[in-house]
Amino acid sequence: MSDTEPSYIDYEAFLDPDFSATSFANTLVLATNNPSDTPLDLSTPLSRVLFDVQEIDTHIDTLTTKSALPLLEHTREQSEASQRMLYEVEGQVASLAESYKTLEKEVIERYEIAEQVRLTAERLCQTVRIGRAVARCLMLGRQLEVRMSELGGVGSAKKEDHRAMMRSADTLLSLRQLFMASRPGEEGEGLDRINVVNSLKNELVNPGERSISSRAQQVVKEFSMSSLLTSTGQSSASTYAQIEDTKSRTTSALITLYLLSPTPGNSSHENFQPGLLLNALQEYLQTALKSSLASLARSLGTLPTLDRTLLEISARCQNIVALENLLESIKPPSHLLLQEGPSTDSKAPTNFLQSLLQALDTSSLPSYFWRSLASNLSPRVQEMMNRGGVSARTLRSNKDKVRDLIRECVNRGSQLPGATTNKGKAVMAGNWEREAAVMVGSVMGPVR
Repeated sequence: MSDTEPSYIDYEAFLDPDFSATSFANTLVLATNNPSDTPLDLSTPLSRVLFDVQEIDTHIDTLTTKSALPLLEHTREQSEASQRMLYEVEGQVASLAESYKTLEKEVIERYEIAEQVRLTAERLCQTVRIGRAVARCLMLGRQLEVRMSELGGVGSAKKEDHRAMMRSADTLLSLRQLFMASRPGEEGEGLDRINVVNSLKNELVNPGERSISSRAQQVVKEFSMSSLLTSTGQSSASTYAQIEDTKSRTTSALITLYLLSPTPGNSSHENFQPGLLLNALQEYLQTALKSSLASLARSLGTLPTLDRTLLEISARCQNIVALENLLESIKPPSHLLLQEGPSTDSKAPTNFLQSLLQALDTSSLPSYFWRSLASNLSPRVQEMMNRGGVSARTLRSNKDKVRDLIRECVNRGSQLPGATTNKGKAVMAGNWEREAAVMVGSVMGPVR
């Protein structure tokens, strides 16, 4: 409304953002009535509101009449401007559509063709990579067959070639490495979905690994270098060739077991525990201990057999001494599946003996043998003495002789095989007085 046309209507009140119709009506009713009147007169405030509405309607009509031509002219100008804008926009849209068609033809269609070529090339590369991996598996499988056939020995016309165990183990490690590299992008990815590879694994690799491990464990189990006893019970020295052959066969077997031992992920030379190797060696020691314990407990009840039994026990311990000496000379070979240590100052065992001593928590294999034998023998002797009878009385009356025989057995058994004089007396190498005292105490303690 123009400033030159005064109006009694308070437009500012109605245009206030906080305007409330309820509050305005209440104020208008109270302004035209006495709050205590009953009933209230609503005709006056209603007439006021209607008059205001009529006044506003009159103003709208007046403004519309006066501004009709300018409004029509403004509307016409806006319409013409919109038409011109639409024409320009349509031209731009047409140009953009034409550019898109050109882009689609020159870029998008070519991209789709290129994407198909890329996908084809990628799948061909995957096929070639898997094909190469399968070919390598088959080549290694054939190599394993040849190397296993080179073993010879039992059931074969060929002479045993014990070094073929290590060659077979090396091939098995290569296959294991290939099968383990199954993560995306690695050489063995997808091999588990190839039937020929699964057949190779189930029919050759797994049985071959079990066969080689069993063969190596058998060699360790049969390890013997002591010549204290022959089939006739007399002393006999093995030839140099026989001794070297035994060492060589056992070394091949030990290295084979080391290589075929399970390797947990991220294993390094420092924390690797060759399970197959340690189990075979511990089983060898336990077999010697059990046999010695049974025969010695039995011979203490029948003293005439004690000499031969102690000679057998000495022979077993001499084999353990020879095994200790051999283990100390064997360094851990390179291993495909083991990571190198972070520094040159490595704490990895420098020979097989260190790993075994750590597993047994001892400083010497002969000492472990004698002390373990003594700890298990004492209850057997105590049980025999508690039963009494002729055996207990005979042992008690011959305890001095038994003491000397046991001491001599320990001294003789703690030497390397062949470390004797012409008269058959042991040449002392090292101090085994403590072990001898422990063995004597395990028998003489209960006898007293």
